[in-house]
Amino acid sequence: MPPLIECVPNFSEGRDPKIIQAVAEALRSSVGTLILGQESDPDHNRTVFTLAGPPAAILESAIQGAVAAALHIDLTWHQGVHPRIGAADIIPFIPLNGATMDDCIALANQAAEQIWNRAHVPSYFYEFATRRPERTQLESIRKIGFEGLLNRPDMPPDVGGPALHATAGACAIGARRILIACNVNLATEDLQAAKQIARKIRASSGGFLFVKALGLALPSRGLVQVSMNLTNYEVTPLKQVFDRIRSEAPVHSTEIIGFPPRAALTGAEDFLALCEHWHDSRILENRIAELS
Repeated sequence: MPPLIECVPNFSEGRDPKIIQAVAEALRSSVGTLILGQESDPDHNRTVFTLAGPPAAILESAIQGAVAAALHIDLTWHQGVHPRIGAADIIPFIPLNGATMDDCIALANQAAEQIWNRAHVPSYFYEFATRRPERTQLESIRKIGFEGLLNRPDMPPDVGGPALHATAGACAIGARRILIACNVNLATEDLQAAKQIARKIRASSGGFLFVKALGLALPSRGLVQVSMNLTNYEVTPLKQVFDRIRSEAPVHSTEIIGFPPRAALTGAEDFLALCEHWHDSRILENRIAELS
């Protein structure tokens, strides 16, 4: 069997079904790519797709998705609670069966070159694909935001540019390990409470290792959210982080974005009991087997 690559592109549109469908069709246009699923959030104004397949198919899907996003998404009109730098905001490549991190680094480089050639959208590299140590962490670029990067000549893209695309911004393209993208929705509208909890648990503030967290408001639901990425669930498991959050505030519900591997859910029964739209088909191994 050929190596298997996962790709989890995030697009800055979570409200307009026609645009989301256009991006989905572009991703699906590459023969051999499996779309494991997609999640859209109107407050984040963001859609996340999870793809898996052989390297060549995944590469072409990622490029086509970014080209479609550049055609249909205008960041000068985009508003959402989630930080972003581009229409095709992040495109990470993740090694699965038979693939290596070097394979994913090569895909990241090829994707950036082709997205620049086809759509004139530049790219920044992060994590294992980075070319500059200070850009290893995704947030080092994304916290500046699309509007901020338009006025930062000292932060040129790694491929393309030096100016960002006027309406599609730039892509953050990475090679990384599997991470767990998840949210804990608090039973309160107190945004400062969510931000305080995020500060306590994230690694950059002295919290748990390999945890990234933001406190966000969800106006359409009358809730606030602790939005997280767990970048090494073997060191810091989901159960440990969730137990800390619910010791700080009452929890309304939880969410998982994408398809976590089975091993990442060990001991997380309490989190899953509150998880919206959860089913065992959302486990990565189960979903790949089902579609294959």
